[in-house]
Amino acid sequence: MTKETTISLTDLANAAGSDKGTTHANPHHYTRVYDLLLQPHRHSLTRMMEIGLMAGGPEVGGDADRVVRTAPSVDMWLKFFPNAELTGFDISDFSWISDPRFTFVRGDSGVEADLERAAAQGPFDLIIDDGSHASFHQQLAFKVLFPKLRPGGLYIIEDLQWQSPFYEDDLPATHKTSDVIDNWFKTGAFPEFSPPELEGLQSLGRDIAFATVINQPFSGDTVVPKMAVIHKHLEPAQTA
Repeated sequence: MTKETTISLTDLANAAGSDKGTTHANPHHYTRVYDLLLQPHRHSLTRMMEIGLMAGGPEVGGDADRVVRTAPSVDMWLKFFPNAELTGFDISDFSWISDPRFTFVRGDSGVEADLERAAAQGPFDLIIDDGSHASFHQQLAFKVLFPKLRPGGLYIIEDLQWQSPFYEDDLPATHKTSDVIDNWFKTGAFPEFSPPELEGLQSLGRDIAFATVINQPFSGDTVVPKMAVIHKHLEPAQTA
C-alpha cells in the first residue's frame, strides 16, 4: 500500500488565483479552515455544490450578463476532490466550463424556483454559499438546499462580515445570517423569520448537529464574523 501525499487546498487555491487562499490581492484565508475540515473526505466526497463562482457580479454593482472566463474555485475543488461531481450556481453565465465532473445551473439566489433547479442535482455532501452575501439570499438558499444535504454533510456560508449594499436594503428584511447561526449556537434553535418566503426555515434547525460562526481576523487585525460551519445530523430529527 502506498502512502498518499497530502494535497494542500491552500496551495491549490493560490495556484488557481482564488481569494479563498492566502496570496490573492484580497485573500480570505478560508482554505486554512477547509484543509482542516475536508482533508479526511478528499476521496469519499462524491457531490458538492458552490453558490457564486466569481466575484464582480451584481452584488458589487456588476452586470449579471457580464462575460467571465475564469472560475478559480471550480478548478481548485475539482483537483482537491478527485471523485466528486461539482454543481456550480451563479447569476452569471459559466456554461462555458467544460469538465465531465462539472454541472452549471444559472439562477438567482432570490428566486426559489432557480434554487430548486440546483437542488435537483443533489443530494450533496458539501454545500458552500459564496454568492451575493445578502442575508435573505443566504437564508432562502439554506431553506431550499439544506434538505438536499446528506446526513453528516457540511453547509458553509462565507463572508458573513459583509452584506451587499446593492441587495440588502431592497430584499425582504431578515436577521443577519451570522446572528441566525449564533442564535442556534446559544439556544439550539433558529429564531423566527418574518418574510413569508422563509416559512419553514426555522424548523430546519432541528436537523443541525452543530453550527458555529467563526469570528477570526483571517486578514487584517479586525475580528469579524467570517464564515458559518453547519454540520447536519446523521439521522433526521424526530417530530412529535
